[in-house]
Parts: sequence; structure tokens; C-alpha cells
Amino acid sequence: MLVPVLAVLQMAGVISGTTVQASGSSSASVASPTVSRPDVYSGTLGQLDVMVPMFEGHIEVDGTLDEAPWADAAVLTGFSQYKPVDGLPADDNTEVLVWYSPDAIHFGIRAHEPHGPPNASLADRDQIESDDHVQILLDTFDDGRTAVVFGVNPFGIQADGSRVEQTVSRRSGSSRTANRDPVDLSQDFLYESRGRLTEYGYEIEVRVPFKSLSYQSEASQNWGINVIRRVQHSGHEQTWTPALVGRASFLAQGGTLHDLSGFDRGLVLDLNPAVTNAVPGASQETGWEYDPQEPEFGGNVRWGLTSNLTMNGTVNPDFSQVEADAGQTQFDPRRAVFFAEKRPFFLEGAEYFQAPNRLIYTRSIADPVAAIKFTGKIGGTELAVLSAADDKALSDSGDNPIVNLLRLKRDLGDESTVGITYTDRVDGSNYNRLASADTRLVFGGVYDFRMQGAMSFDRVEGTVTDGHLWDMSLRRQGRTFGWDVLFKGLDDELVARSGFLSRVGVVQIRATTTLTGYGNSGAWLERYSGRLSMDMNWRHRTFLAGGGMDEFWRLITGGDVTIRGGWTFRASFITERYYYPNELYADYAIAAPSPTGTDIVPFVGVPKLPTYNLSLGLTAPRSQHFSGSTSLLVGHDLNFDEWASAYIILWRNTLAWRPTDQLRMEGSFVRQQYIRRGDNSTVRIRDLPRLKIEYQLTRAIFLRFVGQYDATNVDDLRDDTRTGHPILVRNSDGVYEPGLARTRNDLRIDGLFSFEPSPGTVIFAGYGSSITEDNSFRFERLERTSDGFFVKLSYLFRI
Repeated sequence: MLVPVLAVLQMAGVISGTTVQASGSSSASVASPTVSRPDVYSGTLGQLDVMVPMFEGHIEVDGTLDEAPWADAAVLTGFSQYKPVDGLPADDNTEVLVWYSPDAIHFGIRAHEPHGPPNASLADRDQIESDDHVQILLDTFDDGRTAVVFGVNPFGIQADGSRVEQTVSRRSGSSRTANRDPVDLSQDFLYESRGRLTEYGYEIEVRVPFKSLSYQSEASQNWGINVIRRVQHSGHEQTWTPALVGRASFLAQGGTLHDLSGFDRGLVLDLNPAVTNAVPGASQETGWEYDPQEPEFGGNVRWGLTSNLTMNGTVNPDFSQVEADAGQTQFDPRRAVFFAEKRPFFLEGAEYFQAPNRLIYTRSIADPVAAIKFTGKIGGTELAVLSAADDKALSDSGDNPIVNLLRLKRDLGDESTVGITYTDRVDGSNYNRLASADTRLVFGGVYDFRMQGAMSFDRVEGTVTDGHLWDMSLRRQGRTFGWDVLFKGLDDELVARSGFLSRVGVVQIRATTTLTGYGNSGAWLERYSGRLSMDMNWRHRTFLAGGGMDEFWRLITGGDVTIRGGWTFRASFITERYYYPNELYADYAIAAPSPTGTDIVPFVGVPKLPTYNLSLGLTAPRSQHFSGSTSLLVGHDLNFDEWASAYIILWRNTLAWRPTDQLRMEGSFVRQQYIRRGDNSTVRIRDLPRLKIEYQLTRAIFLRFVGQYDATNVDDLRDDTRTGHPILVRNSDGVYEPGLARTRNDLRIDGLFSFEPSPGTVIFAGYGSSITEDNSFRFERLERTSDGFFVKLSYLFRI
């Protein structure tokens, strides 16, 4: 039945130390339990096959585990440490109680914390990373490859998403244990949770309706399960099953909930209508004027066709519920910058569309008029299909571009997969089509082999070009010794208009090896690791012609150590050599003095430039009130503006301060600076400070302020490597102009009021303003370039 609007509004009551339900539920008597004592399953003893009792009726989710079913629920205990050192018994006792009713599965957590009060705050959804928290991983298809994740902090604040087992793309030389198969928190599920602090630690109650899940169609089925507990005072991550870092798969090391049956989730139909309105402002001859827009109506629908197949549809989805993208620095101007998807319709079931090398990138569907998709898993095969009509304003033909995306992935054996991807974007007579096949083979427990091949066909104004991609890698995970090798090539003509390829036309061969050691239990030094990585890159056409390396090569030696309490130190020495890219400087010339004035001479860079850098990093533990990290890269690096060697300073800092349970302040600062080695003048400097302040009035209501300043200053360009003469740059009209100094000082300010009692039911009201000034950080003669007000109203009807 429909949830009354009044009931939703009542969920915004002020709370202190406890949470409010995420969705309504009724209290009723519960059938008498049929077992006389709870069944206890110890992870450390290998008791991973769990028989979960079923009870009829409903209970109130209030954070207190005192109703009858909890006394006879299955108990998961005997946790082990997973990070930073695996294979050790957990320092803290945790009990997870499990039972289910016909329409939901219930979890109760008793987390003992003898070291003092746990970290806990009244935070917005998905903002509990700095708190003590528990993650429940449910592999509802029991395939060891994908799990939905329900995270809860001691106050019951939720953080949910999915975890997909795969080989994670990472920079060469990065720590092999850093965020392997991280949780994607972009999805939001409807479930209930409450929590409270206790004398021994904290207690949490969670109810996950079967309406919020996709699962197998069998009458009796098994689900994979694991539980992760994050203990902030020690920096330790603990798991119910004795999972090992050195294994190629994490989810495959979970336990199993056996013989689940009797589900009755009823009709699964979610309707989520929404209306948005904006009032943009801009400078006019008569002064600053606002232009009220007509309200835009849209919405999403979710229909569970079966327990394992879901249909989603949308009309006019919007970005208004999220903050603006954070600024990013860029090393190589030939590489595009990636921004994550943020629209709820495209995030629902996003794990099914994950394809290697990001061949599916839903943000390429910029402003869809309408879209429909089907996701699910049928007989060991994951299915994901999406069709969308993009806005005519994005078309060269005047038609609505039509986009079709297909992703299929089939299970092989216990942990391996094979998949195909197809994307198609049609705009009038133009089109872009891409087909790909990939596989991931896991063998020997620690080996992981990946292979992918793709072809694209792109037609523009009657001319068709085709391009290809290959990607092969082999990794040995290992607890103390690991390595991985990669061989990857992207054709110059490869075009993926429905995907995201940061760069094409290159071939890469990379090899990395790691050695890891561990301290004794309770030791000051918990973990230490060293690694060596070699990265060689060619232009694609040069490699196929059998030529020598002409892109760059990189050698990295480094390591990291983890100290008791959660401190992590990192250090690397990076040696590189870049080869001159003619195409990047095709529009460059030099203004060379001559007896008759100034001659325009073609710019010719030196054939190769060596670089040497030292990278240092520190991550602090997440305490009750503070957390942060800093990294510094210094040395001789490449100045792409002038194709010259320069001193580089790349400094990144993040700091989070939580002075109270309800107030959070997060700041970051990035400085990227290139200094000429000859006269120590600055070629380019970019400063990116960002501040976000949130005040959580209740679980459902918060206020947010975000301010970001982007200050970029570039000096007059000159041929610093050879002649020292000024550089000229050819404009779009073919005329050479001096590469003169330029500056950009952009300030963006956003404010938001948010009322979100449950996913899909929201009231947003915000204001944003873009401001510029002539001189960086002077805050004098600020000039507003644009601003605007917006409001969004939406309501989730769960039928």
C-alpha cells in the first residue's frame, strides 16, 4: 500500500544518539520460535554454513534486540582481522544475529568496544567512513562475484551500494592492497536501521525488505554472506570469515546462508515522480536579471518483473540532487578527465553495466529525454540492457540521438567470468558502434588472468573508420609475494562515444612485483611492503611497425608501512623518460629575431626528456574528530606547456573535522606548480582549495555549504629548452599569436537545504553562484558571472 505523506514528514523528528527508520513498518506479534537455543557459527572455527531460522510476523526496528526472534536467531561470531594484517583473531568481539520473515531479512549486531566509546556521528547517507561501522555483504545469487552492501554506523546511519569482484585498474606501483574491489556507494536501497550506544560498545538493528533485493528464482536457495567491521581506534578491518588478502577473490571467501525459502515480497513497483525548477541569473545591460524557468516534470519507475529481473524507466532525469563535480588536476593534456555518474536512474543496477576499460559510460548520455533498462541475472548470466533518447540539442542532425547499451556476463566455474559488451549511438546518418568480448579467469586461488578485445566502427558524414583494442593481464595476488603484468593497446581510430577512454593510440607493457611483510600480533609495525614497477609505452602505429619506444617509460621503486593505530606512510622514487609528441605541438612556432624583424620558425622540441620525482604520502587514522591525509611529489618533471624539464611541486591535502556529532567540515587543497630550471620562474601554478560544511539537523535534514576556488596562472610561453625565444600558438583562424600569460580565478559557492527521509523522497532547495576576479585570492572586485536558485521535489511510492 502507499505510504502516507504525513508519515514520511513525521520521520524528520530531531534525534540524539539514535536513528529514525528509513521506511515505515508496523509492529505486530511474532510467532513463537521453533528452536530452543540459538545456533552459533564461528568464522575462526570454519563454521561458515549457516541455517537461518524463519519467523512469521513483524517487529519494530528500534535498535534494541529484545524481541523473541532475536533470542533464537542464528549467531555469526568469531571474527578475524583482514587489514592491515590478515589471518589474526580480531581484537574486538562481534556478534551478528540473523533471521528472516516472509518479506524481509533481519540482522542484529552487538559490537563490543572495550577501548572506549566508538566513533559515531549523525551523518548524511553514505558519510560514515570515519565512523565505526559494520557492512553486511549479501551475495543473493551465491556466485561469489557480486554483493549488495548494507553499511550502518552505531547510530544506524546508512551507507549502501555494491561490491563487484574484479581486477581493479590502478596506476603502476600503487599498493596492491589499497581499496581492492571497493564498495560503490552510488546506489541507494530502501531498508530500515536503528542503532544505539551501549555500555559494552554499540548495538544495531537492520531490516532489509526483499522488495529492495534481486535474487534467484528457485523456491529454496542459498545466499553468500560476509560481514565487515571497521574499528577506527585501531584502524583495523575485521571479517566474519577468515578472509585472506592474498587470495584473488574476496567475495568467494564468504560464508553461506542455506535453504532460504518461503519468500513473499509481493508486487515490486516503485514510482518516483519529480518536479524541478530553476531561476538562473545573469548580467544584462539593465543590470543583473533573473529568468524564471518553467517547472520540469520527470520521474523514474522500477518494476520487479521477477525476483531476478528488474525494469527501470525514466523521463527527464536530472542532476539537481548532487553537488558540483570537484576540480581535478591533470598531468598530461592528452588525457581526458573522468567524472563519475550521479543520476539515480543510471546508478540503479550500475554494477551490471561495468565493463573493462569503461567501454560503457552512462554519463555520455548527457541529457536524455527518456530511457529504459533491464537488469538481472538469469541462469548464471548477468543481463544489462539500456536504451535512451538523448536531447536534440546534442545532435548534429537535428534528431534525438539514440543510444543502446548491452552488457552480458556469464559465470565460469567457481570464480571466473566471460562477458560481451555492445554499444550503439545513432545520430541521423552518423553512428558509433563498438563490440567487445572479455574474460576473467581465476585459478590456483591467487592467479587472476584478464583478457579483452574490442572493435569500434564510427561513421561521420559518410566516412567510416574502424579501430581496435586489446588488453591482457596476469596477476599473482599472494600474501607476501605478488606480481602482475599487463599488455594493452588502443588503436588511433578507436572511438567509444558511449564509453570513456582517457586516451587512444598507445600501447603499454607494464610489470610490477611486490614483497610484503607483517609484524607480530600487537607489534608497533603492523605491515610493510616494497614494490618495483616498470612501465613502457609506444605509439600504437610505431609498435605495430616494429619501431622503438617513442611514448614514455617509467620505473617506480617504493613501499609503504602501516603503524599501529592506523597510520600509513608511503614513499616512491619515480624515473621517467618522455619522447617528443609532434602532434601535440603542431600549432606551436617560435618568434625568432632576424635582421629584418621577427621570423616565425617551426617549433621543434628536443627528442626526449628525462624526469626524476620523489613521492611521499601520509594517511592519518580516523579519530572521533579528525582524519586526513597528505601527499607530496617533488623533483624534475615534464612541463607540457613548453616541452621542457621543470621542477614540480604537487601537494595534495585533505582534512576532516567533526567537532560534534552533527557538524562536519571537510577541506582539501591541491597545488600543482611547474618551475623553470633555468631562472626559477613559474611556468604554471594551479591552486584548488575546497571546503564543505554540513550540519545534520536530523537524520533526514541537513544544511550544506560548498566553496571551491580554482586559481590557474600561466606565464608567457617560451622555448625554454633550446632558444629561449617566445612561443607562438596558431589560433582557429590559422593566425599565430604570442602565447601570453593568462590567469583564471574562479570561485564557486553552493548552498543546499536537503530533506531526504528515504531514498527517492526528497525536498532540495539550493543556491549556486559562480564568481571571478583578476588576481588570485585577493577577494577584491569580485565579479559574479552567473548564479541561480533551484528546487526539487520528489516522492517515492512503493506499491
